[in-house]
Amino acid sequence: MNKSILIGSTLSVLGLGGLAVGAYQVSSYSQPPQPVYADILQVEAATRTVETPREVCENVVVSQQAPSRDPNRIIGTAAGAIVGGLLGNQVGGGSGKKIATVAGAVGGGLAGREVQGRIESGQTSTTTRQECRTVTDTRQEHLGYDVEYRLDGQVFSARLDEAPQGDRVLMQNGQPQWHAGQAPSQTAPQG
Repeated sequence: MNKSILIGSTLSVLGLGGLAVGAYQVSSYSQPPQPVYADILQVEAATRTVETPREVCENVVVSQQAPSRDPNRIIGTAAGAIVGGLLGNQVGGGSGKKIATVAGAVGGGLAGREVQGRIESGQTSTTTRQECRTVTDTRQEHLGYDVEYRLDGQVFSARLDEAPQGDRVLMQNGQPQWHAGQAPSQTAPQG
């Protein structure tokens, strides 16, 4: 075979091979990279319980025994002694009359004292007073949303102000783009 044909054939094969490699490189650089998505595994509302104490006051009607105007029951004792003495004076005659009067006065005094005590114990006074107590109001405070997502087999978590939409999130430079356009949902291939 002719040496020039052999050299020409070799150069043309190498040239075509280089041209093919260059075309492949140009075609691979001209395609934009495919977007990367992480799968959202779980979304839970994050809350905390807030307890706020406050004082509640209300007017309460209270009944209590009225204070005695005569704590020693002198009026009842005196009235009972007078009535008892008058009744005792009606019994007997002579010195027996005096004994009956004294006995009536003593018995009447004791009875009058007892009657005054019973009457006063049944007397009550009603007042209104303010009673206050502390109550605790409980409420749930919304903190955001705890989100778990998986990328390349690893599970990550984040707390967001708003719940993410969809079941995937766009990733750029290894970071989820929660506020970027919504990631299309994955669908099962049609068969």
